[in-house]
Amino acid sequence: MFREVRRQNRILEDQARITELLQTSEYGFLSLGTTENGYAYGIPLSYAFDEETNSLYFHCAPDGQKLDVMKQNDKVSFCVVGVTKPIANQFTTLYESVISFGKVISDLSDDEKRKALRLLVCKYSPGFEELGEKYMDKSWGRTTVFKIEIEHITAKAKYN
Repeated sequence: MFREVRRQNRILEDQARITELLQTSEYGFLSLGTTENGYAYGIPLSYAFDEETNSLYFHCAPDGQKLDVMKQNDKVSFCVVGVTKPIANQFTTLYESVISFGKVISDLSDDEKRKALRLLVCKYSPGFEELGEKYMDKSWGRTTVFKIEIEHITAKAKYN
């Protein structure tokens, strides 16, 4: 169902590092199907990774282009990039990246929605959890949460 990575010598097999990249990368790029005008749609987003459920969580406004595109095609990918370092005199770049493939789930229970928002607060606003709870309550009706249930991951790296 998924293609093999072409550069087998670049496969990042360190599961701990893959998990770390998914947990700590500041943002990633969500790649979706095509818009109504036929163009592919990708967007950078903040997110939280839940290792327990092998899912990525996102929040957004209740309507918009990404939600419209996801309704048409729930299969997406999400890419995070770790360390990058161009090596000018060798015409190459050291890098690490993880691409997660999965399906979007947007009909989350209130409990799961709150869990996801708490994960986002813990990741991006540590130490402000109490204030985050108040903010969640205040903006609950105008916040949509969706997740990607990860079905497949590819990870690549070049360290030297």
